[in-house]
Amino acid sequence: MPVIATLVVGADGSTSRNGNSGGITSAIDRSQFLQRRRSADCIIIGGNTARNEPYQRTPVPVVVLSRSLFNPLAGNRLAYCWNLSPSQAVDKAIAMFGPVVHIEAGISIINELIAQGRIDELELSITESIDGADKIDIQELLNHFSSMTEKISDGTRMISAKR
Repeated sequence: MPVIATLVVGADGSTSRNGNSGGITSAIDRSQFLQRRRSADCIIIGGNTARNEPYQRTPVPVVVLSRSLFNPLAGNRLAYCWNLSPSQAVDKAIAMFGPVVHIEAGISIINELIAQGRIDELELSITESIDGADKIDIQELLNHFSSMTEKISDGTRMISAKR
């Protein structure tokens, strides 16, 4: 049952610019991201991601983790809003939708799931973008995985890491 985290960062570790990932993504990252997403049974995101990223239409069910009862994706008929921990949400998503769960949330949810051993794979895109916000330590993130493959396309490093 693969639980796959997907994250795009700039070369300096920034995870956003102007409040979302659109300012740091690249064309090849976006293409690969959308292709992987189609193979998921379900997507899990946090409330902040739901409010700042384009999730109004998704090819598969999307779960928003939020303490609020307000669903920021009310217009998406495939959207669910759950007040659960990330680990509980993964369990429920697998039971409801199937074993291939994509975590497209922010780094705090990804880190929590990594710490609990719940992320099987990480798809990390590192673009040439710099001077964004919400920076992370890329190497620290990758240290949680034992095997990695990497390819570079149009200036974007794409790393597939597995536990």
